[in-house]
Amino acid sequence: MADAMGVDLATWQGWESGRRPLANMKAGALLDLRRRLLGHGADPVALGLLDAALDADRIISATVNPDEVRRHPLADWVHTRETAHLIAWALNGTVPSALASRPTYSRRRSPAAAAPLLPAQDRSDFFSRLRETADSALRAGEGGVLLHRQALYLCSYDRTPDATRWMGHALHARRDLIAARGWTPHWAAARSTATALVRLGDTQPLLDFIDRAMADDDAAETANLNYWAYWLGALREPQANDGFMQNKPTDWEPVRLMRGLVNGLHQAPGYVDLYTHSLWALLTAHPWLPLADSELADRLSARTTQLLDDNAISPRSTRELSAVHYVLRENRT
Repeated sequence: MADAMGVDLATWQGWESGRRPLANMKAGALLDLRRRLLGHGADPVALGLLDAALDADRIISATVNPDEVRRHPLADWVHTRETAHLIAWALNGTVPSALASRPTYSRRRSPAAAAPLLPAQDRSDFFSRLRETADSALRAGEGGVLLHRQALYLCSYDRTPDATRWMGHALHARRDLIAARGWTPHWAAARSTATALVRLGDTQPLLDFIDRAMADDDAAETANLNYWAYWLGALREPQANDGFMQNKPTDWEPVRLMRGLVNGLHQAPGYVDLYTHSLWALLTAHPWLPLADSELADRLSARTTQLLDDNAISPRSTRELSAVHYVLRENRT
């Protein structure tokens, strides 16, 4: 592989072992490496996650070694789902959904990690310092809003008893955000708080947030779809802060967004009400979407039928899923 990539053996071994971070390469050399890997048959999906992996490394390094950075990277941009999932892979071993269905390969004879899971002490240090980062960002006022929101969300990946208690206290202390009605400057923080509470097993705040801070408020509905578009890759441009959520939804791909929401409706049962409401809002704004991908529409129809038959969702979700089902049926006739 070193010969095929045009580098010396020690360099290649350093990349594989982690002794030489790829982020330390010159930009041109990294671009050349990516092109060579693709030409030699590398999985395009895995290769497409390289930027997110570099961001995940940067976030983890900045958190574990805060003295080495002037400003935490979570304060400078809205991180993507791919980055969050790759961080989770390093923290708790959960394989990102983008890679879960990819083929696995037998291990080589030489030493190699089976997954990018951090050692236990590094994971403990990461979460401890991330909690400190979240606390200090909260004290920073408006200037720390983005850093606090994103740090708090990543803290929810820590499942140790002490961390769960800290998270529960920190999140419930922010319930005033969830109680606000409609769009507010702290809407994104409230949304992240409500979704993080679901990870801890408390689903009621998310139901309350949908009822109070999303439903029947045009600005909030737009913000929700914009956020989903960014999170699910339908909005591809990087965003420096949460302000993009207030923009008119003209820059993202509706079909790609629908595909991501339908997949989530299948894969994330704890968030079924949020996915349901978002699909309802998307199809209300774009009722033609089922015609753009009939196979996707069939998958959604089957899932909505199952959820409605199970009768285990909230009254609002029942009404909205029924409306979604009606749109799907109308597009078939």
